[in-house]
Amino acid sequence: MFPVLPHTRTIAERGVPRTPHGARAGAVVAGAALLASTGCGVLNSELSGEMPTDINVTSPMLQEGQPLPAAYTCDAEGEPVSPPLSWSGLPDDVGSIALVVDDPQAALVFWVAYDLDPQLVELRQNTVPADAKVGQNSTGETGYGAPCPEEDDAHAYRFTVYALDGTLDLPEGSALDLTLEGIAEQAVARGSLVTDNE
Repeated sequence: MFPVLPHTRTIAERGVPRTPHGARAGAVVAGAALLASTGCGVLNSELSGEMPTDINVTSPMLQEGQPLPAAYTCDAEGEPVSPPLSWSGLPDDVGSIALVVDDPQAALVFWVAYDLDPQLVELRQNTVPADAKVGQNSTGETGYGAPCPEEDDAHAYRFTVYALDGTLDLPEGSALDLTLEGIAEQAVARGSLVTDNE
């Protein structure tokens, strides 16, 4: 059993709105430009060869290679929520943990949580610990921005846990480029769970 967290808070529940294909193409270009301009390697596949991938990320509600359940998308019956996640295999002497949820194909980030306690082994559904921080996503909102998969438009949604050698020491709601750059600079290991909406 995972330890119970004494203090948690519900995270923001907003979706990343669907956009016309032309507008989405512009968003992809803008997202790629943002990552290139910040020098951030967190979402860059080139970084994968340089960093151990020993962290095992799992969820009782998500399966590797399977579609993201509707409850965690903008198609949820009620308000969309973030899925529960757990992880193991962190290296020794980790300073903090960070989580990034993204669509690498569309260069969109849906959720960034950082300065998570290195002793933490799970996030419950729609919560983060009170002492952790949540940054802005690609829409500029703070919190989990639920993906909006479109019919006949395949997208992989990647839930990546990073082990960092320190803390980011950025305030709650920090800009996406700052949090991703900080994660890239301090990451020593990572692991991902990837759902695939075909």
